[in-house]
Parts: sequence; structure tokens; C-alpha cells
Amino acid sequence: MNHPSTLVIDLVELTAADLPRAGGKAVALGRLASTGTPIPPGLCVTTTAYDCYLDDTGLRQRLPLLLERKPFSEMRWEELWDLGLRVRSLFLNTTLPYGLAADLTGHLAPRFADRPVTVRSTAPVEDSATASFAGLHDSFVNVRGLPAILDRLRLVWASLWSDRALLYRQELGLDPAASAMAVIVQELVIGDRSGVAFSRCPGRPKLVAIEAVWGLNQGLVDGDVEPDRLLLDHADGRIVERYTPQRLQACRAITDGVALQPLPVTEREQSPLSDDVAVLVMSLLRQAEENFGAPQDLEWTLRGKELFALQSRPITTGDVPDNGGDRAWYLSLHKSLATLQNLRHTIEDELLPAMEHDAESLAAVDLQQLSDEELVREIETRQGILDRWEERYREMCIPMAHGIRLFGQLYNDRLRPADPFAFLGLLAGDTGLLAAQRNRALQELADLVRSDPLLTDRLRDGHPPVSGSPFATALAGFMSRYGDLSWTLGETAEHSRGLMSLLLELAKSPPTQQTIRNQTDEADYLASFTMEEQSFAHEALEIGRASYRLRDNDNLYIGNLTARLREARAEATRRLAEHDKPELAARMAPVRELVARRPTPAGSSEEDAGNLPGTRLQVRQIVGQPAGPGLVRGRARVIRQPADLRAFQSGEILVCDAVDPNMTFVAPLAGGIVERRGGMLIHGAIIAREYGLPCVTGVPGATELIDTGNLITVDGYLGIVTVG
Repeated sequence: MNHPSTLVIDLVELTAADLPRAGGKAVALGRLASTGTPIPPGLCVTTTAYDCYLDDTGLRQRLPLLLERKPFSEMRWEELWDLGLRVRSLFLNTTLPYGLAADLTGHLAPRFADRPVTVRSTAPVEDSATASFAGLHDSFVNVRGLPAILDRLRLVWASLWSDRALLYRQELGLDPAASAMAVIVQELVIGDRSGVAFSRCPGRPKLVAIEAVWGLNQGLVDGDVEPDRLLLDHADGRIVERYTPQRLQACRAITDGVALQPLPVTEREQSPLSDDVAVLVMSLLRQAEENFGAPQDLEWTLRGKELFALQSRPITTGDVPDNGGDRAWYLSLHKSLATLQNLRHTIEDELLPAMEHDAESLAAVDLQQLSDEELVREIETRQGILDRWEERYREMCIPMAHGIRLFGQLYNDRLRPADPFAFLGLLAGDTGLLAAQRNRALQELADLVRSDPLLTDRLRDGHPPVSGSPFATALAGFMSRYGDLSWTLGETAEHSRGLMSLLLELAKSPPTQQTIRNQTDEADYLASFTMEEQSFAHEALEIGRASYRLRDNDNLYIGNLTARLREARAEATRRLAEHDKPELAARMAPVRELVARRPTPAGSSEEDAGNLPGTRLQVRQIVGQPAGPGLVRGRARVIRQPADLRAFQSGEILVCDAVDPNMTFVAPLAGGIVERRGGMLIHGAIIAREYGLPCVTGVPGATELIDTGNLITVDGYLGIVTVG
């Protein structure tokens, strides 16, 4: 196929008229070069190449099949992650057509075949005065060789559909399907020191802000390296404030890509932002501001005495409406490997032990011995403790889940599997998963029931186990460790009839085994790295497994604290039911208000369920997202409140709004899982993978369109639930 001659344009030839096909970042670099500002030599692969790629490969027709399953506005952050990963995998596995690859090679090879480059996005809607896409699209530093450049080119194109970019485009009211992507390929300038600078400091417009780190800018941009920082008076360049961090490491170019490396003592003790460097950067910054006629956000690097502008974009006005969204919080979820490693240790060594300590302290309180006034205060205290830990969960545990995504992206880049979630086979089967440990303990109790017909009859008749019997002893141990299961079943620990029913049901069938990790896939993954890269490969795998494990475990710790609150509320409910004296009712009024604000029951959610695909009588097929491979047909068990779990029978398909980790004990009984909430990182999807269950998530109106007893088919390959 013949392609237009405008596939590739030299940066120095770009003008404002090229903005629709070259993007703001590339056009800005061209303008800097035209006024004599030093920039790394480079080319712009225009949006024409992107459009040709979509048309020549058929991706323009295939993308809507992924993107139109559910409106972006109704997607949770897990679903956005999934969608971005699926699209990225689609681009990874769709090679450049021969003709387009030949045309691009003809432009790129003479300039870059034998030298390292950076490959960066420059979308036409990027970096205006009111909106900045900084950090939302992918960039690659120190890429070597034409095959690698063409490969990264596709990944930059794919990042047009990244979760972060989709969220921002939704916020701006932009149609992703109407967007396009250009790409900048520039020679890599390996600077001694690099940084960013703002000609007008955000929030302090009379000041200039300059930041610098040793080595390349990537460590600063990723948040792994804390910069030296200067604030200067915009009028005369006088230094107003200086911040000196603890300098420990720098981002350096290695054989392929970049890596964080320890700083030598000389650089630890010396600032990369000396007064002389500040003067040079200040001069460059003023040139850029004068050139563009607006305050600028400038990236720079200094190689010897040569100062280069890497990019310049207008400082956004900050008046983009947020539409009530949480974009800033969402973007904070994306962490680097080094940050995740630190976060993991904080969660495992500090956060979870402190949560466990609080839960144990609350469990030691004898609620029945408290006066009414003391009980009210106890409920308020427990609610405050739970609120505090839920906030810490949001700040730390949810971002930790990005380790799964980080590993998955690395695995897919290396092995290019057809299934973008094949990497989960290396994470599932974790013996440290608390929900799986609890389920194994339940199976051990069920084994005792299965092997003792007299015990089976006794429990079926509603009698307690014989005191001192092996089963009674084992049950006591289980309740001591997992007594919160009774609260999930809507009971108190002392009245666990639901637990007995669950054990009787488990005893009817052979034990269900947890998934065993695929050792072959792990070996293939590790073999894709060189000997020098093995340490990094193992670290990425370990952080993926830790994130996967903590994704489920941390919710059980929260569930433990929730159970302590429910205990106190249950005691308040009992007292209100037993006493009707006016003076006592008045004192208990605050408790009534607290009891009315019960935690959301397992299996339900206050979130908007979104637009339902039709009425129960009209619906036959409901489309969600495939989250656990397999195909199963069986009767539905719809869970709308905790008590519904008591009637769960072997082989039924669990249908709920959201699988709470505290309710995953029914997984060994389930034939499959259907969940309204979507995403591969939600607990229903994790537990489905652990037990090899077909699973479909992100099913609109699952609990409204399906009734208990309905015969349904769950297709975990295609993400379709068929009713009837």
C-alpha cells in the first residue's frame, strides 16, 4: 500500500500548521529549534502513520469491540486498568504491515539505526494552555536499534488508550475514538544532570521554580529520585528558597533502557543545581517564555556545558472541570517498582500489624459489661477506628495493587501472550492468601464431618458438637482465628448455624483444591531476561505476587475491624429490643442512629449500578468482562445480604454486586462467579483464578436481572452471561 509522504517530518521543519498531525509537544520543539534553542535532533512520526496502522491492520474495526462493552463513565479504576492492558496487548500482538514498516524504516534508519533514542508521545490534544497530558502517555528512554524503535512506536500508539489517558479524555469531554497519536523519536542526550523548571511557580507566580537531579530525568519524572529545588525571583533571578534532599541514587542509561543506580559519594555531597547551573536554566526558561508568550513548564538536561531543552509546554491554568472525579487520586495509583517495594514493607511491617493490634484490643472488650453510655462511646470509637483505617487503606493498599499491573505489563512486553492476563497464572496459588488459608481450614473441618456419619446427623439436626470431641476442638480453634466468618453470615459467633450448614454442604463433595502455579510459564518469563537482568526480573515477579496477595489480605484485616463494629452495634440492638423505658430509650438514641448506619452488607453496594441492559423479562444475554477462563451452566444464587450465603449449595453460581473477601469461603462450593463490579483486580476475579472458576465481572444489573434459581451459563472466555 502506498502511504502519504507526510508519515515522518523533521522536528526543525514543523510549524504551527502541523499541530493536527504532529501534536503540541513536537510543534513546540520545532519552534524552540527555529529560535536557536538547542534540542536533541529528532523526527516526528505523524498521526498519518497511526491512521495507516489502524486501517492497514483492521484495528480500527477491532478496537470498538473492546471499547464499547461498557461506557467509560461507568467504569471503576480496576476496569480502566483492564481495558488499557487489553488494548496494549492488542497493539503488541499486531505487527506493523510490511509496507508501512518499510516506509518508516526508510525515514528512521539513516538517523537512528546505530544510536540510542527516546520515543515519546505527542498527541494533537496534548499540552494546551488549559490541559496537560503530561505523564498520561508512554515514553521510552534509551531505545536501541530499528526493531526496538518500531516496537516502542506501537506501544506509544497504544498509550492513547491507556487507563490514565481515557480517564482524562472523559474529564475533558473528548472522544477517544476521534483522537490520534503522533510520536517523537529523538537522539538520547545522556546528560550529567537533568531537571524541570517552571517560569511561574504554581501558586506563587512571582517566583521561578527549578528542580534538578543527577543523571537522566526519568527518575525525577517517575518520582523515584527526589530533586534539589530552587525558588528564584522572576524579576531579578535572586534565590529565595533552596531545598536540599537526601541524595541517594540517579537514573542512568544501561545497555537497554534505564535503571536507578547508587550515587557516588562526590555526587551525594554536591548539588546538581549549582548557582551556575541555575543561571543557565533561568536563561533558557526566559527564552522559552518569551518565545511562546506564556509561562512554560520546561524539561532540560545538561551534558558538560551544553544545555538542551527536552520539551516545553504551557503551564495549565488549572480551570479544567473535575466533574466530581478523582483523577488526581487515580493517577497516584501508578507507582514505580522501587516505590512499590517501599510501600510493600510499610504495609506488611507497619500497617497490617497495627490494624491487627487494634482489632485484638477491641475484641478484648466485654461489651455486655459496659453501661449504656459507655456502649455509645465504644461504638463511636470503633466507627472512628474503622474510618481511619479505611482512609489508610485508600492511601496505601489500593496503590499497592498497581504491582499486579506493573508485572503484567512487563510479562506481556516480554512474552507477547495472546491472553493479556496470562501473567496471573504466575501470581495465583499463593499459599499466603488468607482467604485460601481460611478455606483450607474449613475443608479440614468438612473432612471431619464427611468421615463421621453420627456427627453429620447431629449437625443436620441442629445440635451442637459433643464437647471435647475432635471436631469441637477443631471448631473452637477455627472460631478463635476466623470467628469473623459468622458476622459475614449475619450471625454472632455464639450462634453459628450458618457455619454448620456451610460445613455440611462442603462435606457432600470432595475437597476443592487451590490453583497450583504454572512453573513452566515462570521459567519462560525468567528466560526472557539476560543474566544481568535476572535480579530485576525476580524483583518484579515478587512485587507482583506481594501485590496480588495483599490485594485480598488487606481487606480481611478491614473485615476484622468491621466485625468488631458490628459486634458493638449488635449489642446496642439487643438492648434496644429488651428495654422500652423512655429514659433508657432517650439515652440510647445516639446508638439507634449509629445502628441505622450499618456497614454495607456483603454482596451489596451503594454505588450506582449503571444503566441496565433491559428488564428481567427482556434479557437473555448480558455482556461483561471475562475474568476467569472456563464455561459453566448452573443455577444462580443471588447474594443481596449476608444471610443469603447460608443457603449456598454446591455447584451454584455466585451472583452478587461485589465479592467481599470476607465472603469468599463459598468459592469451593461455587460453579462460577458473576459480579456487577468489574475488573481483573477485584476480589471475585482473584478468588475465581485461585479455584479455577469461570468468572464474568462488570455485569450491569447482575443482581437485578438474575434471580436465585435461574439457570444461567457463564462464559469466562468471552465475558457473557446467558440467562435461561
